[in-house]
Amino acid sequence: MKSTALSQLAPVLLSFLASGVEARHAVDLSVQAGYHVIHSYPGLTPPESLLTLTKQGKVGGIILFGENVDSNVSNVIASFQSAYAKSPSYSGKPLLIMTDQEGGEVRRIPGGPDLSAKEVGESADPSSAATKAGQEAASTLSGSKVNCNLAPVLDVFRQEGNFIDGAQRSFGNTSALVSECATAWITAQQAAKVIATAKHFPGLGDAAAGQDTDAEPVTIKLTLSQLRSVDEAPYVKAIAVGLDMVMASWALYPALDAKNPSGLSESWIQSELRKRLGFTGVTITDAIEAGALRAFGTDENRAVLASKAGMDLILASARNATQGEGIVNALVAALNDGTLAQDSFNAGTQRILALRGKIPA
Repeated sequence: MKSTALSQLAPVLLSFLASGVEARHAVDLSVQAGYHVIHSYPGLTPPESLLTLTKQGKVGGIILFGENVDSNVSNVIASFQSAYAKSPSYSGKPLLIMTDQEGGEVRRIPGGPDLSAKEVGESADPSSAATKAGQEAASTLSGSKVNCNLAPVLDVFRQEGNFIDGAQRSFGNTSALVSECATAWITAQQAAKVIATAKHFPGLGDAAAGQDTDAEPVTIKLTLSQLRSVDEAPYVKAIAVGLDMVMASWALYPALDAKNPSGLSESWIQSELRKRLGFTGVTITDAIEAGALRAFGTDENRAVLASKAGMDLILASARNATQGEGIVNALVAALNDGTLAQDSFNAGTQRILALRGKIPA
């Protein structure tokens, strides 16, 4: 009887041991919360405090902006990965290192893609141009040890020169064209082992010139039918080809939720994106410090609301090295007092770890 009991228990023990560091530290909420927060910092040299947090396992990733990039950026990224390898949360899966490499005007790392999204969409062969752009983005980022791109943009612009078209960030003004280009880009970039991110769900294509969620609240007054048939259509195609990650918009879409911007809305993230569209990958917020969220309290409060709505990664991009630490602490407090459900948070953690498992060590 004892032998039978042990034989039945053995697979369970082996499974637990095989999970290594992650299983042993599952009870450490600060380490778990760390997986969920993307940090930022000012200038070219990361502060020692951020490297210390990384060693403690309280950093899930880093976002880079132009001010963080020079010829030494690969070495800086290597220093983060080296620090993380000493952390209690390390199990061979590297930190997420991300940036915006959309092409055209929006490029943080020197290199391709040279064409803007609009130029890709207007080319003689948009699919081929988008494939090349995805390959160029992956090559540029991989060369600097960046493993995640917050691109491509899936917004379908409604008016020439509006918010998303003004900087030529949209592939076009039809769902078919955006879908064609986006799926080609995503497929090419992910084939090169660089994570792709579709943004800004469900779409900023109707935002007028000057309607920037980074600066102020924006309301998109399209009907649910319009949003689903036009703005969400590229996401259907992108999900079908295995899209890794989705960034939610901070705009308000009263057609489904009259109170909460998309990234704070369970209706948009849980019901629409996950249940209706079937997305099973990782969700990430836009900048948590955005002006569009001024009615929702501090960055810490916004982060808890976003996590509650179903956002897996919180983007702390104010280039303030203490911002991310405050958010980690707020997530831990919310888990401890029951504001955040542990089961749902655990599911997000597993999605994040699965995503990081795709990155070459």
